Amino acid sequence: MNSSQPLGSVIQGSLTGGLEVRLHPDISVEDMRVGKFLVVHGLRSRFFCMLTDVALGTSNPRIIANPPGWEDTFLREVLAGSGTYGTINLAPMLMFTPESDESSNHTTNGFVKSPNGLASFQPQTSTTMELLPVKTIPSHFSQVYEASEEDFRRVFGWEDDPHRRNFSVGKPLDMDVPVCIDLNRFVERSNGVFGKSGTGKSFLTRLLLAGVIRKNAAVNLIFDMHSEYGWEAVAEGKNVNTVKGLKQLFPGKVEVYTLDPQSTKRRGVRDAQELYLSYEQITVEDIKLCSRDLGLSEAALDNASILYNEFGKSWIPQLFNMTGEDIKMFCEEKPGHPGSITSLQRKLLRLDSLKYMRGVCPQNYISKIIQSLEAGKNVVIEFGSQSNMLSYMLVTNMITRRIHEEYVKKADKFLQSKNPCDRPTPLMITIEEAHRFLDPAIVQSTIFGTIARELRKYFVTLLVVDQRPSGIDNEVMSQIGTRITALLNDEKDIDAIFTGVSGAGGLRSVLAKLDSKQQALILGHAVPMPVVVKTRPYDTKFYAEIGDPAWEEKPDAEVFAAAEIAKADLGF
Repeated sequence: MNSSQPLGSVIQGSLTGGLEVRLHPDISVEDMRVGKFLVVHGLRSRFFCMLTDVALGTSNPRIIANPPGWEDTFLREVLAGSGTYGTINLAPMLMFTPESDESSNHTTNGFVKSPNGLASFQPQTSTTMELLPVKTIPSHFSQVYEASEEDFRRVFGWEDDPHRRNFSVGKPLDMDVPVCIDLNRFVERSNGVFGKSGTGKSFLTRLLLAGVIRKNAAVNLIFDMHSEYGWEAVAEGKNVNTVKGLKQLFPGKVEVYTLDPQSTKRRGVRDAQELYLSYEQITVEDIKLCSRDLGLSEAALDNASILYNEFGKSWIPQLFNMTGEDIKMFCEEKPGHPGSITSLQRKLLRLDSLKYMRGVCPQNYISKIIQSLEAGKNVVIEFGSQSNMLSYMLVTNMITRRIHEEYVKKADKFLQSKNPCDRPTPLMITIEEAHRFLDPAIVQSTIFGTIARELRKYFVTLLVVDQRPSGIDNEVMSQIGTRITALLNDEKDIDAIFTGVSGAGGLRSVLAKLDSKQQALILGHAVPMPVVVKTRPYDTKFYAEIGDPAWEEKPDAEVFAAAEIAKADLGF
């Protein structure tokens, strides 16, 4: 379709309800897809809009009452455009008003008069054009055009912009032009990747992480529950193959720590470092987050606090060593309950089955992770066979809480010294199954809820990955800066995505009509306006573009063997 050919005319609308456009007779309604990016040329301004709905209209109700037969093509063609027509609804997102400059080519409203007297549109450069929020609407019969490549670049920039850390996440549904997010703005706030199971959330997350690492926008701490981000993972689709992990893409920038060295070794991960935790590093807050998985009651948690106040960091080893008589004597001296403490002891003994738990660690592995992050290394923590929710919630909370404490100290030092050298490198923490950490019942007492509410106060943000955004606390969802959302069907999940978003009515229909694969709606802090993209493929071409031209394809047999090992580790 020719982008210089008008598609239709604005016939009515409002600032809050959007614009209704009647398509011209030669424009097929079947070419209009929800999520399409269109531009309205007003008298003074141009309006960048998203197509939110498509409808059919008639000029006379008698046409509907007595429609032409299916074989009467002539009558259908006669009615098309006059008696029957298509309409589309647009949601204006951005606008700009070109500055008139009489001394420069007689520019008016962005059109330049050529020597032969004809007018043609000359795009304003990014230095002379300021995109503004929509405060008005175009007049009646303003013409609607297909967005051109220049329009996309005006709004979303280009990947090699020397002044911004732009990263292409995909392309529009009907054009071959990159759509970029601003990574500097992306890492300023907590962000979310959402979508129902099977829509490619992991691949999209890996794509975003690769961009952040490549552009040095932030240092990353990734809690890799299913061993999908650090090393090779099984690709989606019928063919058995694998995709490359972040450690392979950026061998000098990524370090892998593993809670299950045997599983990591079987998968062929190189230079992975072992990670162990001790009972003395576990606090009552860590146990409280896992209370649902451990089956702990409120009374048991209250008694855990009593034990911690009495024994300090060694409260769990002391509890394990207590006999029934010791518990009874303890409760006579302290305000504890023997039954609750006995139940707490029995249920915490489940921690002994975790491969990575030790009574005493030979070194502080969390300090090693902090040192890696301080050195600018991105850290991936693999769980291997320890990928149950108890392990995932316990480990992520223990490590995140201590790293957050270090960043609070660093931020305080920077605020005191004002020395740019003391400014902490922004840290982005990636967690999966985010609703388990950000549930309304516990979010006020977890470190993840604290980080989400703090925005970038201490230079730490979250990248939450989840298929049930409705399970995340509304206050936290309202603080999510950029939301990258694949297909969702549940009404509650769709409502959650638009928590705190103005003008979400039209976008709801866009989200509900996404394809189940390789499509996503992006809105929020890192993009100037909401946009639907066909996500960038994570393949050998991407490996080369991201800075790894030495990637070589493995023989089929080796690929198959690696995939089978990975599938076994993932429990497939």
